Amino acid sequence: MMKYCPQCGSPVQQDAQFCSSCGRRLASEELVATTEGKAQEVVAREPFPVGSAKPSGDRTWAILVHLSAFAGLLLPLLGNILAPLVIWLLKREDPLVDLHGKEALNFNISIAIYSVICFILIFVLIGIPLSIGLFFFWLIVVIVAAVRAGNGQNPGYPLAIRFFR
Repeated sequence: MMKYCPQCGSPVQQDAQFCSSCGRRLASEELVATTEGKAQEVVAREPFPVGSAKPSGDRTWAILVHLSAFAGLLLPLLGNILAPLVIWLLKREDPLVDLHGKEALNFNISIAIYSVICFILIFVLIGIPLSIGLFFFWLIVVIVAAVRAGNGQNPGYPLAIRFFR
C-alpha cells in the first residue's frame, strides 16, 4: 500500500520522517493511504505558514552538513568536525538540518577519537591497517548518510558515540 504526504500529495516511503518533495516532517498517523490505486483526497490548505520560506533548501543543507566532513581531507582531525559544526550552528533552527547536523557531528567526533586510537596503535603495527580500514569506512558511511539526507531519511551512522542528542 502506497502512502502519500498530507501536505503536497507526493508518494512517500513508509519509514520516511520527512516528505522528499515538500520537506514536511511526517507522523505515521498523518500519511494518507491509497484506495484501489488512487490516493484519497488530500485536504487543501495553505502549504506553508504566511511569512515562512518553502523548506526546499532543507534537504540541500542536510546533505551539505554530511558532505562538509570531507573538509577533514584538507585539515585532518579538525576539518571533519568544524565544517559540519559551522553548518549545524547556522541552520539548526530547521528540524531536518538539526537532526542531520547532530548525527554528523556525533559520527565525526567518534571517527576523530578512533583515529587517535589507530595512531597510537601504529607503534604496535596493527594501527596501519586499522587506519586504512577506518578511512574507507568513514568515506563510504558519509556518502551513504548524504544520500539518506537527500531522501529525507535518518542518517543512521554506525559506531557513532552520542555526544549530541
